[in-house]
Amino acid sequence: MRAIFKEGQLILVTETDAEREAFAAWRPDRKDHVFWFDGGSERGCALHDLGPREDACREPINVTYESRDERWLPISNLALTPFEMRGRRYASIEGFWQGLKFAGDADRERIAALHGPEAKSAAHGQPKCDSFVFDGQACASGGPAHHGLMLQACRAKFAQHAGAREALLASGDRPLIHRVRRDSKTIPGALMADIWMRIRAKMRRTEIEEEETPEAADGAATRFSQITTKSD
Repeated sequence: MRAIFKEGQLILVTETDAEREAFAAWRPDRKDHVFWFDGGSERGCALHDLGPREDACREPINVTYESRDERWLPISNLALTPFEMRGRRYASIEGFWQGLKFAGDADRERIAALHGPEAKSAAHGQPKCDSFVFDGQACASGGPAHHGLMLQACRAKFAQHAGAREALLASGDRPLIHRVRRDSKTIPGALMADIWMRIRAKMRRTEIEEEETPEAADGAATRFSQITTKSD
């Protein structure tokens, strides 16, 4: 195989039938991969495969319901990811969140069954309130208690919905962001992304503990359910 050096490029050219056959088999699975040059010597060098570019470079993932990359859709608050929290069933995080803008149980229950754009627009036209009551607790809109409810709801979702949990863990160590046209004033995108990453880190620690202590696997479901009620 012949090497050609150009500015910003190292070009490898196959010269024999055996090299062409080997390269043809190797090439398809290496598209968009990043390689590390180890410095080598005057006799040659090795290029080490660090994996797909997006993972090797830890490219941020913008989690939105409109994303073209469907791998991350289950992480979105608008995704259909049914879960239960405090004895109530919700079709999506968005259905839970928008329902808090209503005082009546009937309205909250109705919106709890929604997901996607329908859930997001459920409270359009609803008068803005500085506070609300949930389970007998008064919370300031956009305050710590309000954010704490979002954290609890997301924990419940990722603990109970396998597809959402798998998507979150599949994001690896890549930073998660939530950038939309109009950022929320009650749960800004930066805070929302931080909640996802905190939950991801905690779930990954749980997985590591199970690998190190196989006998703990039987308690996995119990620990995941505890995530829905405990705070960091």
